Amino acid sequence: MGDRSDFVARFGGVFEHSPFVAERAFDAAPEMQLTADAVHSAMCDAFRAATAEERLGVLRAHPDLAGKLAIAGGLTDDSKAEQASAGLDRLSPGEHARFTALNTAYVEKFGFPFIIAVKGLTKDDILAAFEDRIGNGSDQEFATACAQVEKIARLRLQFMLPGEDNV
Repeated sequence: MGDRSDFVARFGGVFEHSPFVAERAFDAAPEMQLTADAVHSAMCDAFRAATAEERLGVLRAHPDLAGKLAIAGGLTDDSKAEQASAGLDRLSPGEHARFTALNTAYVEKFGFPFIIAVKGLTKDDILAAFEDRIGNGSDQEFATACAQVEKIARLRLQFMLPGEDNV
């Protein structure tokens, strides 16, 4: 598979700005096959074994949907493409105001940005999920956000390692 630094260079951004997940995945399974399933499994194991504070750091590394970073062009390429696929780069002023209000309320309530795997969703789907999830309790929403981070990681790895014959 190569060495640890190659693995981290290639997969360190799969969990947004959190290369420690790739480092720990490699350390736990240095002989894993380079398939989307194997890498995702190892990385999710590492993410789940992280402390609650470390997982919170991963959640906080994600940008607000249609937020300040998007407007300023400060998103990672992956986040930019993901948000654009759902039309979040083409919001009306009213829609943008609604996302901004929800982002602010959500971060104030939970301490991390709203995270959702946007692939296949429309901006209306995302707004509906946003409005539904803001009513969750803290523990439920932390678990939901972590599950969404893992889903985003799977989608990114499937793009990076599209076939299971990439060994």
